Amino acid sequence: MLKFVKKDPVLVTSGILAIVSCFFVRPDQEYAGYIDWRVLGILFSMMLVVAELVRIGLFKKLTDMLLEKVHTSRAVSLILVWLCFFMGMILTNDVTLVTMVPFAIGVMNSFDDRKSTTYTLILMTVAANLGSMQTPIGNPQNLYLYTKYAVPLGDFLKLMLPYSLLSLALVTAAVFILCKKTVSGKREKEQNKSLDRPRLIISLLLFALCLLVVARVIEYWIVLLVLIAVMIFMDRKAFHYVDFTLLITFVFFFVFVGNMGRIDAVREVISNVVETEPVLTAALSSQVISNVPAALLLSAFTRNGQALIIGTNLGGLGTLIASMASLITYKFHSAMPKPEDKKTPGYIPAFTVINIIFLLILFGLYLLLSKL
Repeated sequence: MLKFVKKDPVLVTSGILAIVSCFFVRPDQEYAGYIDWRVLGILFSMMLVVAELVRIGLFKKLTDMLLEKVHTSRAVSLILVWLCFFMGMILTNDVTLVTMVPFAIGVMNSFDDRKSTTYTLILMTVAANLGSMQTPIGNPQNLYLYTKYAVPLGDFLKLMLPYSLLSLALVTAAVFILCKKTVSGKREKEQNKSLDRPRLIISLLLFALCLLVVARVIEYWIVLLVLIAVMIFMDRKAFHYVDFTLLITFVFFFVFVGNMGRIDAVREVISNVVETEPVLTAALSSQVISNVPAALLLSAFTRNGQALIIGTNLGGLGTLIASMASLITYKFHSAMPKPEDKKTPGYIPAFTVINIIFLLILFGLYLLLSKL
């Protein structure tokens, strides 16, 4: 039991929270509405497609191409962090991380530096969460608040631009501060194996379909069924690489958050403070129930949509569950072999410290801008 808890503490914690919350809100028909099946469907689809691309060897090919041009771990880290920042604006933070983290782990392993790898993955997560706040389609809470409060696109972009610019500067500086190893990665030259082109083309087409789901062009369940059918015939082993425990973790958190929103005492406390300090309330609420549910919950108590947009986006920083997308990187990192070097920082402590520092700096910018 202890081994199981140590192996996946977030899954165990989320399960306990979900079960305990059920004693306060007894299971009923509303439970079915807690779970965002679209999010789960997209996550499963992306993990399956990415697993197949890894098995084909695409990421290894891209890794070799990148390392031919860039020879220091710091430069690679910077590129990966910037990619996550800008991709998050279009692909959403969770899709960006599902796509980029496996690739990043493969690239960083070439330098045999677990410390730099850990910091790179953390900064990639921060970058994806912060980059995604710039656009209405960058993350789920932005899309919801953008639609609910009918915020003009120009106003939305202008509202978040100062925070995005500062965020880009912060993640760039953090790479230079934390990823200090600059020794070139030494790799033995291997014969370039040709990729299985038919499988690659099919996988890339499936990946494109997943992106269309993210853009809400196609229903998620259609692509999900097509993807499962194709992968059953093309490569069944790819299913073994899907992290089903991550999907279960999301389900547990959906249940916990849904129940918290139905507890009168919780709603009463929130309603009393949200009108006086909407940004701070949104940021703090996100630390406990994550920023997407916080946006859904708080929007019932205030007409100040811009404050909720700022608060829930900044609130994606902080705890591991402040943004559910952060769990994706944590799960990939947990699956990596344990480091022999005891000086390697623990993922959760390092993640929390870095996120809190970023949160305090960006909240300071909010306080400065609010006085202008």
